[in-house]
Amino acid sequence: MSSNCKILKNTIFNFNNQKTIQKISNKESTNVCALCRGTKLLCGKLRCPVIVKYHSRDKVKPLIDTFKIGGSSPPSVFIGRIGYPKVSIGPMIPPVMGDTSIIDTPEMWLDKTIDDIVDFRSMLVRGKHTIDVYDVESPNKIIEYTRELALSKNSVYTEAEFSKKPRGKIAFYDESQPHGPSAPLKKFDITNPKYEQNIEKAYYDTDLKAKDAVFNLYTNKVNISKIQRAFSVGAFGVKKHRKFVPTRWSITAVDSNIGENLIKNTKTYPWINEFRVYYHDQFDNRWAVIMTPSEWQYELIEAWYPNTTWNPYGRGISIFNSYEFFKGRTTYAEIGGCYYAARLAVNEILNKERRQSGVVIFREAHPGYILPIGVWNVRESVRKALKEPYMKFETLDQALIFISNKMDIPLQRWIKNSAVLKSQLYQKRLEDFQK
Repeated sequence: MSSNCKILKNTIFNFNNQKTIQKISNKESTNVCALCRGTKLLCGKLRCPVIVKYHSRDKVKPLIDTFKIGGSSPPSVFIGRIGYPKVSIGPMIPPVMGDTSIIDTPEMWLDKTIDDIVDFRSMLVRGKHTIDVYDVESPNKIIEYTRELALSKNSVYTEAEFSKKPRGKIAFYDESQPHGPSAPLKKFDITNPKYEQNIEKAYYDTDLKAKDAVFNLYTNKVNISKIQRAFSVGAFGVKKHRKFVPTRWSITAVDSNIGENLIKNTKTYPWINEFRVYYHDQFDNRWAVIMTPSEWQYELIEAWYPNTTWNPYGRGISIFNSYEFFKGRTTYAEIGGCYYAARLAVNEILNKERRQSGVVIFREAHPGYILPIGVWNVRESVRKALKEPYMKFETLDQALIFISNKMDIPLQRWIKNSAVLKSQLYQKRLEDFQK
């Protein structure tokens, strides 16, 4: 099995359930939206997501109502997953010039508002050209230029000609960043791109395994979003095994791969000697991270309030969890890519301190989180939380009481939905009998 395939093995999962939810939600949303029209907020959200998207689309529509577009790609590309292994690839181009790098660098977005993110992502017009994922070495210019864009260090002037005018809604995903309308490509061209030096080195090393390339780039301080973009165009791995990877899958594959490498180190370090709680509030998402003096174990618990992205018409709060103990997981996390993004973030801080701990992350998604903006939000929010000063406690009970004062959901419900907390609270350990 190729190294790319190994990394992807636990990242590809069935999207049918999400599609079904989307169809039901869209049908019910039509009725509610017709009654509300953005004035009564009948959906329960604090602001109307339809109006937010409309205003962003209205700003950019005159600029993309054409068969040809020229602008500075951040750089940005998108690899679709529909029809795999026959997928659509191509550039994403804003109809503006200059340094547009922020448009595709989520590491820089935490100080932005959801409206800001929607505004600059809605400018990205996606060109589509269908290929086989194994056509990495094809001489086709669209394939060649798509790869060159993905490996570029800075914004690249890009011109595209479409067979139809760009159409479609602004696309929002929980896994990847949103983007604007799309159109089939006839051709596109780019000015001379300058490769990111470390990525270029990995690209030309056709004997280096993909998993090793990914972690080497990470240790050389290359942004994770850049690694994910290059991974998606088959830039890494033994030459004969290289292939395009859908953008959604590449994001989680890279997060998972880096996290697994960090965990190997984490498990060798001494335990922390106190109970810690970190806290952060962003985009109406509340994040609390508790670290316990124990061997490595990890859990992400997400609570989605009614009228939020993944609980649009529920009457109560929906809570989901995924976890692993010291031996790790053998199946893909139920929560999806968020699990691996947050796991990476907590192992960064543990590796930096050369410490080991148990970790439970609590997430409350409130109605102000009106649109999904990508799994990057989880990774960067947890990173941000772990940069804040933490509260120190002598017991787990004290730490949990502190968390209960920060979060709205009662403590007992968090515990009821947690495998790791139940283990820490109720499972007897050898040291308990030695006291």
